[in-house]
Amino acid sequence: MFTGLVAEVGRVREIKHDAGGARLRIACRFSALVLGESIAVNGCCLTVTSILSDGFTCDASQETLDLTTIGALKVADGVHLERALQAGERLGGHLVTGHVDGVGKLEGRKPLGDAERVTFSVPPALAPMIAPKGSITIDGVSLTVNHVDDLRFDVVLVPYTRKETLFGERQLGAAVNLEVDVLAKYVARLLGRPGVDGGQAEETILGQGLTLDTLAKAGFVRG
Repeated sequence: MFTGLVAEVGRVREIKHDAGGARLRIACRFSALVLGESIAVNGCCLTVTSILSDGFTCDASQETLDLTTIGALKVADGVHLERALQAGERLGGHLVTGHVDGVGKLEGRKPLGDAERVTFSVPPALAPMIAPKGSITIDGVSLTVNHVDDLRFDVVLVPYTRKETLFGERQLGAAVNLEVDVLAKYVARLLGRPGVDGGQAEETILGQGLTLDTLAKAGFVRG
C-alpha cells in the first residue's frame, strides 16, 4: 500500500527483456532497501529483486509491460518512486494500491497563476469512477480531481509538485498510468457497472436503497 507521495525521481539505467517480461535497473538514493519489498515505479507496484550500491532491480511481467507505461520506458528515463507505507506513518496523500487501472493521456496544459491546470483523457471504463474533488493517482502521484468532463478530467499542479515530480517536463500526448480511488472501484463492482465486470447497474444493493443516484449525489460516482 502507498500514499501517492513521491519520495524520489529515479533513473532507468538498464532494461533486460526476456520471454516473461523485463528486468529494470533503477538508480535512486533509497537507503536500507530490503529484498522483496514493494516500490511503486510510476505508480506500478514492483518487487525489489536485488539491491545495488546505486539503487535496485525489479521485474515487470509481460502483462505489466503491455497494460502500463512501464513497457515504454527507455534507458535514462526518469521514474517516480515511492516505498510502501509503514504502519504509523502519516497518510499525506490517499490510499494507493499500486495496481494501475488504465493508461490515460496528457491532453492540455494551462497556466493558473503560479500553478498549472493540466487535462488528462481517461479510458471509458474508468470515467465513471472519477469525481470532482476526489482522489486519483497519476504516474504514482496522488492528486485531487478539480473538474470532470465526460472522458477528460483536470488537476491543478502547484509549483512544488511541478518541481519535485516529472510533470513539469511531460509533453502533450504523453501516456500516464492511472489508478482510480480504490473505494470507487469497490462501489462500481457492487453496482455491476459496465466496463468494470461486464454487468449492468443494479437499482439497489442488499435491499438498503443504495442507488446510482444516491451515490452520485454523495460524490462517489458519476451517473
